[in-house]
Amino acid sequence: MTMQTNMRREINEIPEAAARLLEQSKEAVKETGAALRAKDPAFFVTIARGSSDHAALFLKYAIELSTGRPVASLGPSLASIYGARMQLQGAASIAISQSGKSPDIVAMAEAATKAGAVTIALTNTLPSPISEASTHPLDILAGPEIAVAATKSYVNSIVAGLAVLGEWTQDADLQRAVADLPAQFAKAVKLDWQPLADELGDAESLFVLGRGPALAIASEAALKFKETSGMHAEAYSAAEVLHGPVALVEKRFPVIGLAARDAAEGSVAGILDGLSAKGALAFVTSSQAKATKTLPFVATGHPITDALALIIPFYGFVESWSRSRGLNPDAPVALKKVTETR
Repeated sequence: MTMQTNMRREINEIPEAAARLLEQSKEAVKETGAALRAKDPAFFVTIARGSSDHAALFLKYAIELSTGRPVASLGPSLASIYGARMQLQGAASIAISQSGKSPDIVAMAEAATKAGAVTIALTNTLPSPISEASTHPLDILAGPEIAVAATKSYVNSIVAGLAVLGEWTQDADLQRAVADLPAQFAKAVKLDWQPLADELGDAESLFVLGRGPALAIASEAALKFKETSGMHAEAYSAAEVLHGPVALVEKRFPVIGLAARDAAEGSVAGILDGLSAKGALAFVTSSQAKATKTLPFVATGHPITDALALIIPFYGFVESWSRSRGLNPDAPVALKKVTETR
């Protein structure tokens, strides 16, 4: 019998972790949403690295699609290395850090607060330096995460951000979709992407494609291939891949398309069909594709939460894929759980 890895156990805990967050963070979410309504920020900035930066990218798309406010990623070194003074009086910021103590993330969050922004911190550790540096710290309540590769903390960071977005905008449809996420995650965690594993064989490189919020999921998926399996994977917009990277797509080159039930689904499915015609080993999470193999997915009923649900069956797949290659997904070579940069 194969012993369950910490990563697999933590993936299985995602529905429970999301439910805990939504139940126990109601007051903090309401307060943060009210602060955003009072501020009415002209734009947002995000502060994060690694998986947390992919969560920030997801929230960038969610905020821009829901509010029309532009969102930009700030390089943490602007504060920690260069000492730049940002003009953020009319802004809000979201800093994401599981540990809450990476010096450069904390320094940038503190600089944003001093510059006059409404500063939100999403962290799995309270109290922590990042919570002290921000005006509205929010505990994502993912619980202890032992595996080096983030899974439930990544998902809960996004769930927390979406809950705040729903409260800020008073978008009833988004609020309902967020409230339903634990049940949708419980379905998603049971999905099996074994057909993808069966086809990958000894591949050493691949592309993961998406558009909109699903591009953030593609970025996270590519990172997890690298972290857990030592496999070269690159994430691209399904449109951007045609502007150069497609030159690498030869016969049986693996390409995974992550499509949500949103306005970009047909485009992503069509591009994957085109790559299939070139001989690529292509898979997509859409029933709209004609020539591309389909991976199972959960349709959540909302285009933004639909994209988030895609990461959960992927996590299950990549954990199993790592073990099949004789690796330990809990302890990737040369990586540690908390990375502190300046």
